[in-house]
Amino acid sequence: MQPVPVFERVLVGDLSCCRAGNAQMAVVHACKSPCHQRAVGYTRSLDASHPEYLCRLQPGELFLNLIDPPLPLFKIESFRQFLLFAARHYDAGATLLIHCNQGESRAPSLAMLFLACYLRVIPQDSFSVAAAAFTLLYPAYRPGQGIRQFLTQNWQALLR
Repeated sequence: MQPVPVFERVLVGDLSCCRAGNAQMAVVHACKSPCHQRAVGYTRSLDASHPEYLCRLQPGELFLNLIDPPLPLFKIESFRQFLLFAARHYDAGATLLIHCNQGESRAPSLAMLFLACYLRVIPQDSFSVAAAAFTLLYPAYRPGQGIRQFLTQNWQALLR
């Protein structure tokens, strides 16, 4: 899959789009396996007390420890770290490439959140309203049950 532009300088992709980030293209790796595991250096699981349990930040890259479970096991801090990283790099003129394993759930959910929360180019009213608008930009959007439930429950908190 080629990265799909969802807005000016915001791209969504799958694992085949994984690459190193730099000043021109900041990359968000929204997958535990293999990206977060490789970046932090573990194979099975990581103790929740590890300082890089939720994310690892490198120049031009953010590695998020995200899986796509049927239940919402996400931490709001992961999404806040993403928004800070994305805003900083976007404001500096970089293109954002956000990828996950299949390019259907985690990465597009993050892109949608950025478009609604930071760029304000899609409605912020609720997750469902934002998702409906985002699907017009990215028809392959298929949020998993866990991320759908997490974003529905935490949408307003993430907009702050």
